[in-house]
Amino acid sequence: MNDVTELKRFVEVHGRILGIPGGRLARVLGRIRHDEEGEPGSWAREWTEAGVELERRGREAEAGRHFNIARFPYVDGPARADAQARTVASFDRWRLGGTAGIQRIDLGLSGGRVRCWAAGLAPRGGERRPVLLLSGGIVSVKEQFGPILAGADRFGLAVVAVEMPGVGENEQRYGPESHLMVSELLDALADRADTDRTVAVMMSFSGHMALRAALHDKRIRGVVTAGAPIGDFFTDADWRPRVPRVTVDTLAHLTGLTPDTVLPGLADLALTPDELAAIRVPVAYTVSARDEIVPPGDRLLLERHVRELRLLVHDDVHGSPSHVAESRLWSLRSALDALGGFGPQRRFLGLALAAVRARERLTGARGHTTETAPTPVTPVTTATTATTATTATTATTGGDA
Repeated sequence: MNDVTELKRFVEVHGRILGIPGGRLARVLGRIRHDEEGEPGSWAREWTEAGVELERRGREAEAGRHFNIARFPYVDGPARADAQARTVASFDRWRLGGTAGIQRIDLGLSGGRVRCWAAGLAPRGGERRPVLLLSGGIVSVKEQFGPILAGADRFGLAVVAVEMPGVGENEQRYGPESHLMVSELLDALADRADTDRTVAVMMSFSGHMALRAALHDKRIRGVVTAGAPIGDFFTDADWRPRVPRVTVDTLAHLTGLTPDTVLPGLADLALTPDELAAIRVPVAYTVSARDEIVPPGDRLLLERHVRELRLLVHDDVHGSPSHVAESRLWSLRSALDALGGFGPQRRFLGLALAAVRARERLTGARGHTTETAPTPVTPVTTATTATTATTATTATTGGDA
């Protein structure tokens, strides 16, 4: 059973990403009092009933977003399993009802079956497009990427949306070898997409998978992520007590470990300074300066070791819920920058990004945001950098406390 107060706090970012109006979000949350399985006033039941009502009114896409939140943060019983099934079924009806070109792809990979939504794939022997590979984090399902999938032709890309191991319909187990899923997926799509030109737009924990995959798979031309754990999240024992319960419980569910053992059990996933320095592709990373999940030392590791790094820094909490539109446009533009070409699309995204920023400045809603241009790092020794990053992390953590 989940802590409903914590769920309400952390669902804000997901509600904004999904485009659920703030008033409706508040109304449904106001009806939720507990997380008892299937009972009136419970998380899954209230969100599912809100989705069913929208479904009755023919608002399929909106209904699916509510079912998505009903299964948040992960399936732990019949009520959330029902919400997960409704999320997929609702998306399927939406894409068949007028969103031509979105296909369901089922792949039997070595770690287990992975189900994807894809658009812009070439017919057998047809002209193949570069790949935009999309994934959310430990609580996000692939159906949230519907609008980007629907725009595959407009961007001139093969867009593939997938989930992390253990999330949604991904039957794999999350662990040290999870990054191999990325390469196996590209292998499976190679005859229908130009997988030699792939950019991974993978958020949070899936962003960590993308960075590790980029170390070994030269088909990945760039990584775009946000709030991805890098090194200190996995190894800093002093940070672990600060990680929210919902994050710990979800990771335990995905890995098969217990809440007490899961964070120490993931220590081997940390990317080392040498591994980060070996990444040869551009990395674009959105930082939330008040992130409750990812420690500040992980940003330092990126800044000190990644050869071509671009940062977008928001004065916000994990996921930067107050900056969703800006972050999304910046991420898509960064993805096209990594691929090269796509001049008209990049200009369009640049203009849209400038408009969002201007509107937020006028309304005073933007807050403090900074963007850094990609700058090659000066190589430093592993020992010196590790010591400096650890010191800075400890100082920052102490200040917050």
